[in-house]
Amino acid sequence: MDVDVTEFLNFLSVERQFSGNTLAAYRNDLTQFVAYLRQESAAIQLLEEWSAVTKDDIYVYVTSLRDRKYAPATVARKVAAIKSFFRFLHNGGLVAEDPAESVECPKVGKSLPKAASVDEITRLLQQPAKFATPEGRRDKAMLELLYATGMRVSELVSLELSDINSAARSVRCIGKAGRERVLTISPEVAGAVDGYLGEARQILVRNRDITAVFVNHRGERLTRQGFWLIIKQHARAAGIEADITPHTLRHSLAAHKLDEGADLRSVQALLGHASIATTQIYERVRSKVPVAVSVN
Repeated sequence: MDVDVTEFLNFLSVERQFSGNTLAAYRNDLTQFVAYLRQESAAIQLLEEWSAVTKDDIYVYVTSLRDRKYAPATVARKVAAIKSFFRFLHNGGLVAEDPAESVECPKVGKSLPKAASVDEITRLLQQPAKFATPEGRRDKAMLELLYATGMRVSELVSLELSDINSAARSVRCIGKAGRERVLTISPEVAGAVDGYLGEARQILVRNRDITAVFVNHRGERLTRQGFWLIIKQHARAAGIEADITPHTLRHSLAAHKLDEGADLRSVQALLGHASIATTQIYERVRSKVPVAVSVN
């Protein structure tokens, strides 16, 4: 069973070019499903074959997820992973019938992205400058760059030194499905990035072979989880009560750009959306951006 899951993930990686984050989610979802089958299904315990899995096994598993208070969106994702996996097995001739074919994914209402106010973003961006440390200069460069470009956090932490063009004040990043975009940054943002690269990064990096732009205190490439902790820390220190996540800066940039009169196509290109429909969501977000009163 585990071998089949691995082959399926390899298929998604090579043939479908799924991102590392999506592959990790599929791996977790299918590993959890396999563990459930081995514990709860007598047929699986005896045979260890996917052909022994029935539609009822899947339905009972989905019910158990709901009973354990998993969010509807999480249940829907896990069901989608199972359906995709059994479709792969069926197409490959590993199961004669697809037991998940008639299993419906739960309906999930999509919530609007949450954007912070201009005042909250300003306070957040100002916070790292209060720390005269290499980490403070790194954090300022990261937050400024993220809000200026609308990059995803995965794109930010994947940046290589060769992606930064200081002379042209531009940054090259690779988005979903390998889509590349080159983003121009202001002199102020470029100054924050150059200030970090020129001195602070050299202090943090221990292995000179490391080519990542942003590194942690051990001199290794910063992770998405590491950035999450950093932004949470600065949001608390800035006295921001709203829930600030790494994606908040991306959502906020889109909403603020539209408020300033930018057209949808330019925002689509900035964010790297494949479809204009995705960008159109921010037309509804812009009217919901809260107006915060500065406490400074």
